[in-house]
Amino acid sequence: MLSRSSPDPDLSSALPPAAVRCRGLIKRYDDVVAVDGLDLEVRSGECFGLLGPNGAGKTTTIEILEGLLEPDAGSVEVLGLTWAHGARALRERLGVQLQETRLADKLTVEETVRLFRSFYRRGRPVQEVLEAVQLTEKRRSWVSRLSSGQRQRLAVACALVSEPDLLFLDEPTTGLDPQSRRSLWELIERFRAAGRTVLLTTHYMEEAARLCDRVAIMDHGRILALGTPAELVASLGAEHVLEFSLADGGGGLSDAELRALPGVTRVRESNGRIALTVREVHTTVPALLDELRRRGASLASLSTHHATLEDVFMVLTGRRLRDE
Repeated sequence: MLSRSSPDPDLSSALPPAAVRCRGLIKRYDDVVAVDGLDLEVRSGECFGLLGPNGAGKTTTIEILEGLLEPDAGSVEVLGLTWAHGARALRERLGVQLQETRLADKLTVEETVRLFRSFYRRGRPVQEVLEAVQLTEKRRSWVSRLSSGQRQRLAVACALVSEPDLLFLDEPTTGLDPQSRRSLWELIERFRAAGRTVLLTTHYMEEAARLCDRVAIMDHGRILALGTPAELVASLGAEHVLEFSLADGGGGLSDAELRALPGVTRVRESNGRIALTVREVHTTVPALLDELRRRGASLASLSTHHATLEDVFMVLTGRRLRDE
């Protein structure tokens, strides 16, 4: 697991200022601790991804940062301000897309975006925002007649219309078809390229790897690992993952025996499948086959792939991000 050390005093001044900073954040719901002493810093101008399974505390954390929830303990600073003393100024500078956004069914798409635009002193032209999220053709349609993907894009439009300095996106591409998802990725990339900051949660590892400068993996209300996507993948200690299962589930090797195979750095078993993190597939595979042959075991399946954020997530949490 990657750990963060304190920045070198000589280098800290060269780092971008923090757009979001929280220390010792705690939020409880009765006996459940949703956020457990969380420390987090998002740098100005970066796209930061928060990954975690359902119940990890991601949405609770984001809603505290957005000023929608009060923490039980800890401090929160957003764009250099606190919600206690700068709420009005903060709302002018934030764009928020919630995981579930309830919009008025009997307003049209254009009326909805125009309504949200009226809440802010500054902002983008409504037509420009509709074009950006590919809803121009639906501008006269009632919200009630939109598909789930179109409603998701409308929620993003409402978050963008104020031309915010900091954009919160909670699973922004859920329900979108692949083409719409990639169009939204390009929109987020343009937003970040303009020097603005994005904090997003996502269930798509490809999305996190493409968009995010840094990623935090969260579970049980805590940050388990933090770094660039490349740093997190490198923390596995190898570039490839070899997955296999055995016919009839018999004649297998113990964890210790698997770790002793050449090039193996990690062993993980889940639902009858074994995953080996390996340095060189061409070295490990022949050794594995020889050992299974010696034991009279046969393979039911065998596959390999380059290590990804999904593999990091599995190692840290024991679950796939989209198991639910």
